[in-house]
Parts: sequence; C-alpha cells; structure tokens
Amino acid sequence: MSAPLRFDGKVVLVTGAGNGLGKQYALDFAERGASVVVNDLGGNFKGEGSGTRAADLVVNEIKAKGGKAVANYNSVEEGGKLVQTALENFGRIDVVVNNAGILRDRSFARISDTDWDLIQKVHLRGAFQVSRAAWPHMKKQNYGRVINVSSAAGIYGNFGQANYSAAKLGVLGLNNTLSIEGRKNNIKCNTIAPMAGSRMTETVMPADVVALLKPEYVSPLVLYLSHEDCEESGSLFEVGAGWIGKLRWERTKGAVLLSKNTSMTPEAVRDNWDAITDFKDSTAPSSTQESSAMMMGILRDVEAQSKPASRSVSSSSGPDVEAAKKYKPKPISFTYSARDVMLYALGVGSSTRATDYLNFLYEGAEDFGVLPSFAVIPAQMGMENVVTNGIPGMQINPAKILHGEQYVELYKPLPTSGTLTSQVSIADVLDKGSGAVILINIDTFDEKKEKLCFNQFNIFAVGYGNFGGSRNSEAAKAPGKMPSRKPDSFLVETTSVDQAALYRLSGDRNPLHIDPSFAAMGGFDKPILHGLCSFGYATRHVLKQYGNNDVTKVKAIKVRFAKPVLPGQTIHTDMWKEGNRVMFQCKVAESGNVCLSGGYVDFHAAPAASASASAPQASALKSDVIFEELGRRAKGDPAMVKKINSVFQFNITQGGKTAAVWTTDMKTPGGAIYRGKPKQGKADCTLTISDDNFGDMVTGKLNGQQAFMKGLLKVQGNLMLAQKLGELFQAKANL
Repeated sequence: MSAPLRFDGKVVLVTGAGNGLGKQYALDFAERGASVVVNDLGGNFKGEGSGTRAADLVVNEIKAKGGKAVANYNSVEEGGKLVQTALENFGRIDVVVNNAGILRDRSFARISDTDWDLIQKVHLRGAFQVSRAAWPHMKKQNYGRVINVSSAAGIYGNFGQANYSAAKLGVLGLNNTLSIEGRKNNIKCNTIAPMAGSRMTETVMPADVVALLKPEYVSPLVLYLSHEDCEESGSLFEVGAGWIGKLRWERTKGAVLLSKNTSMTPEAVRDNWDAITDFKDSTAPSSTQESSAMMMGILRDVEAQSKPASRSVSSSSGPDVEAAKKYKPKPISFTYSARDVMLYALGVGSSTRATDYLNFLYEGAEDFGVLPSFAVIPAQMGMENVVTNGIPGMQINPAKILHGEQYVELYKPLPTSGTLTSQVSIADVLDKGSGAVILINIDTFDEKKEKLCFNQFNIFAVGYGNFGGSRNSEAAKAPGKMPSRKPDSFLVETTSVDQAALYRLSGDRNPLHIDPSFAAMGGFDKPILHGLCSFGYATRHVLKQYGNNDVTKVKAIKVRFAKPVLPGQTIHTDMWKEGNRVMFQCKVAESGNVCLSGGYVDFHAAPAASASASAPQASALKSDVIFEELGRRAKGDPAMVKKINSVFQFNITQGGKTAAVWTTDMKTPGGAIYRGKPKQGKADCTLTISDDNFGDMVTGKLNGQQAFMKGLLKVQGNLMLAQKLGELFQAKANL
C-alpha cells in the first residue's frame, strides 16, 4: 500500500470552515498534520449576522484531537486579514481552499441589487481577495495550492440561482487564469463542483438526498489536489456520493460559412445548422492557444476558397498530404540593410572582444560579410506564415508545433543588403506516430531573380500522427552521424543573459524567448534561447575553426534541435573534419545536455583546421570548460584578479583518480589560468575535488563549506585563501 498523504509543516486556510464541507476539509487537513486557519464569519447561509462560535467549535475539535488550528472571523472580502492570521500564527501559507459561500435564491425577475451584489462579493470577490493576499507568499516560497469551489449551478445553470450561477462560473474563470500565471512558481490551482449536504443544499434538495451526500465523500479530492505530490492544475471536477469526474469544454467541428468572394448570411447559418451543432467528431480545446489556432485555420480556408462551401474545421481522417504538397502561397519579400546583418551577428554571439570582430560587425571593414546562417532570416517569415495561417488539407495548432531540424544551402554568398524574395512549398508530410513532420521548403532569390539560398524547416506537429502516412521521405535533408572518435577540435563560448532579447530583434518575436509568464505556459522556468540562435553560434564556431571566417567557403549547414539553451549558459561545440564536411555537436556546458545534434557544415573544398583550433583533451571534463571560461573572464576583469592576488592549484579527480590539474594564478598581472601545476613556485592553496562536484560548486548547486565539511573538497595550504574563490567563481556566475 502506498504511503498516506501527509501535510506536516504545511499551513492551510479554509474559508467558510465553521460548518458543512469547510468544516470537513479543516478537520481532515488537521488530522493529516497541517496547521489550519479556520475562517468563518459566523453568519447564516444568507450572509446575515456574524459570530465566533462556529469557527471556535471547529478549532476546539481539532485541538482536542492533538491538531493545530487557529480561528479567523473576518469576511472573505478582507482576504488580507485571513492570510495575515496564517502568517502571524504559523509563519507561512501553503494551501487556500476558497469554500465560503452563501445563497440568496430568487427567480431572475425578482433578484434585487442586494441579492446580486452580495453573492458576487462573497463567492467571486472573496475568492479573489483571499487568493490575491496569499499569492505573493506562495510565489516567494515557490509553492502553493489553491482550491476554488464552484457549483453545478455555475456549470449548467439552475432555476432561481442566476446570481449564484454567475458567481460560481466566474470562480472557474478566475481559477483557469490563476493556474496559468502560477505555473512558473509551482502554484497549482483547481476547481471543484461538490455535491454534498450543507446548510445551502438543504434549501434546494430533498432531505433524504442530502443525507446521502456526505461532506466526507468530497474532502478526499480536496486533500489530494492540495498535496505537494499532485501535479494537476487548471482542471474542473464534479464530486459527490463517492464519485469524482473531470469536466472539459467540448466543441463541434462546426462549419465555415464564409468564402473569399461571398459574404456570410443568416440563411447560410440556417442551412448549415446541423453541421454547426453536430458533436459527432467534437474536439476538446484546453487553452486559448488551441482555440485561436482554429480561427487561424478558418482564415486560411476563407483565403483558399473560390466559392462558398461548408467545410469541417478539423478532420479525424488525418492530413491531406497531396493537397498540402500542392500549396503554393504568394512569394514573400524581405528587405534588409547592413544594420540588420550586424544586429544578427550580435544576436548569435559576435563580439568586439574577438580579434576578428570587424568581419561581421563593421560595415566599413574590407572583409565585411554576412554570416551564412543569416540565410534563415529571410525565410523565417515564410515558415511562420505557414504555421500561423495553415496548410490546405491540414489543421495545425501553432501551440503544438516544434522546430525539429534546419537545413540551409547557399548558392552564393549573401549580399550585405538588398531585397530578397522567398517562395514557400511543402515538400512532404510524414507520419511519425506521436506527431506529423512537415517539411517546409523555402527558395530565396536575389534582386536579379537568381537563386540565392534554400532552407528546409523540419517542423514537428505534436499529436497529428498515426494517419497512415509514410515515415520517411527522399525530400528530407537528413542530419549527420557523429564519428565515434574524440573531437578533432572544439570551441566554448558563453551566451549573454540578454542573448534571446537581442536575437529576437532579427525577426523571431515569439514571447517564449522574452516573457517569463509565456515561457511558464510552455513548461519552462524562464525564457529560453531561440534554437536558431544556437544554430548561429554553431555556424560561427565551425566557420572560425575551419573556414578562417571566409563566408564564401560555406556550401550548406544542417542541424537537429535537441534541447533548449538558457540565456547565459555556455555552448560547447565539438567538431570532426570529414573531407569537405565538418560534423559538429553542441552541448550546454553547465548541464552536459546536447542541445544541437546531427550537425554539419559542408564546404566547397576540404577545409584545414585553423591555427586557432583547440586540441581535444585526453578526457571530456566539465572542469575543462569551466576553467577555459574563467580564463576569459579573468582577462576582462583586472580588478577581480588584483583583489584575489593568490595562486590556486586544482586537482580534479574522476573515478577516484586525478584526471586533470589546473592552476589559477591571480598574482600574475592580468591573471593566468592554465592546465598543469604552477609554473612559478608553489600554490598558496591546493584544492582536490571531483569533476562533478567542482561543476556543482561553481554553479551553486553545492555549497563550498558544506563540500569541505563532508569531505568532498580537500584543501591544503592557506585555508583562509579558499574564501577568495568566491570572487573568481562570481566572475563566472552563469556557470
């Protein structure tokens, strides 16, 4: 049997906890270890009167059983006072159950302003006020659970309860948005519509039915949704009499009644009413993104139609591959200048710190040119239009689109300015089971109408597979296969914390890369770097290492996007020379995760490794990357070097044996960090630590003092000097 769900150390606020369901929640939370704030105004079910007795009785019952509880007698409209009671007595707030409610039932024609306003204040405004007061504390502790109580009346309506129904459906809307905004801070929010015997249900249900609907048949769901193990959020549940069911919105396929050359009429609505209301092949949209994606599909259909027709909004039979391959949208024009070229170069990491920065950052340079990876920029708009506006024969939800792979082929060097024209076509649609791969080809022409470059965007549409199509296509540009030998060379470069903000100025304005709230909706803790930005980094690395930054040498580039990179993280590019082709793979140095795989750059002629090529080390150690980057940072921060003014030797172990020795000499002017023992004299302090633990210590995952106390870090020499390492590691705060 699995372990019982406990709430030890958690603080729970239950509103309206003096009777019925709220009382049951409070008792059950306390029994399982929670400290409970029992809130109840003490009035009757119509919201009249006040008192302390109801809350006090529940608190006394909890304490009599050995539990911890405190009473609160404020109205839920004073949400801040309820939360303050939790903070003053227990120091935190973890769970809020917005249960308080009243009834003032009247038929719609007889509802007074007071009947309406009081219901809204208690149910909807009360849930808002209490949740708002708890929200900043939950965000700060990166944990929270909110249970909002709705009703079947709010979902389905009920005679004599227009005021109550409106408020309860409002609670559901509030919860849905809270669940989205709370995602990045581990705040889970769910709504329940309970059916149980209470002072309120006694007014609308027979006594024998009320007796069967016990509060203890509802409470288990509330406790599970409130537990730290529960990942559910943004959901609605009906619960009662020992039964629980989850609800969702359902939508018919509908019908498109508008065509490009014909207006929409009431008669068209009448004639297509059966299709509009037929739920036979319904869908269940779960977000505004999914809902809006349907509308984009409709706009595409209207543009494509030449005569009125009733068309299904989505199809259960899968995409029409042949219709998609015949799609030929209007050509797209793209005008740019040298300024855009330089902005792009900055966006993919070009820097004036490099000795050869003039090539890509100064329009007056003799060798000023355009990075080959810039070829994706004029094609980007074409790809986005396809995803947004849709493809004939397919219904694509932009929220379920992933950029899988990218291929670029250059027929001549890109001009530093001009107007380019791109033509989009669909090469194929492949069935990958869990989704469909859409191969989007884009040919780009210069002002002389000569073909300049070619892009293939490999797009993965999640959930569109299993339609019986082909898994492979001759049209697909396959990724490369990495050699089994050690890399011939590598380059390591740290991205800026502002890298995504800078790259998006070149055209990809997806809020996923700038807005923390939007990133949280996608399941990321913070905005991520554009995949095509990492693609640009890798292109620069290979071009520098094997092409001497000569853009005329590059013929083609291919890459597969594996995992995201966060702005500020370090990109480590391994490279293998294979004739005219240089294979490459990129890793995030901090995590070791491969972010770009199957990559290659084809040159017109077999390249030779440049003098700047970094020889591979005998072992692939995390610490190698860290020390190399620390060396770069030290050279750029003489004040930090002067402040440390000490020599450290690091003995890096792996498998219990010394794998590498590094020296950080901060006594040498400008600082010197190199592999091997100190070149002059002895180290002031020698540290021995494993490669993994060193990486964790630099990134802040492992505290230095704790590592020393646990024996994970051994220090010889001047122990006090080791404290200065904080200055050095702070210079590499992003690692």
